[in-house]
Amino acid sequence: MSAKKVVVFDYGFGNVRSAERALAHVGADVEITRDFDRAMNADGLLVPGVGAFAACMSGLRAARGDWIVDRRLSGGRPVMGICVGMQVLFARGVEHGVETDGLDEWPGTVEPLKAPVVPHMGWNTVTPAEGSALFAGLDADTRYYFVHSYAVRDWSLEVTNEAIKPPLVTWAEHGEPFVAAVENGPLWATQFHPEKSGDAGSQLLTNWIGTL
Repeated sequence: MSAKKVVVFDYGFGNVRSAERALAHVGADVEITRDFDRAMNADGLLVPGVGAFAACMSGLRAARGDWIVDRRLSGGRPVMGICVGMQVLFARGVEHGVETDGLDEWPGTVEPLKAPVVPHMGWNTVTPAEGSALFAGLDADTRYYFVHSYAVRDWSLEVTNEAIKPPLVTWAEHGEPFVAAVENGPLWATQFHPEKSGDAGSQLLTNWIGTL
């Protein structure tokens, strides 16, 4: 079986080399690019992200990443967001009192974490949703690497159509509960960094690639 083709979308705001190495380590055929056709046609698209929500959104739109993500998902083609690459999938982000529109794939607001120590930096456990494919094969006490000061603290998406499988939402806690990962059809995302999470991160990426 040939390796799955994964594009790490290069829009100027992400640890693309770390993501590339992590994906290659688990057997993907990886390319770093912002080329429209390559991003559209890959088996999987990974959207990294570091820094400020507003800056990431500006870079993503300048590279037509907003359109690419929307078109891929409309066709049921897998996309995975990491860290701020997950945050921009929500409706809006609020930083220093400034509100910025996100991609609005999910309702919700990315807000400052209310915790004694910010940023949330280091290893933490998560509580995966029942039936999670992303966390398959991983123990409940497994730790993942986080670096962030903002998060989504309230999940408000309701699915009323019984024919549609509701998203699986994984939570973590740092001062308060926050969304740590989401699995929603072809759209998966993590607030933590799989590419920095050692063997656990490799298993997560293997699980994602297995769905492509």
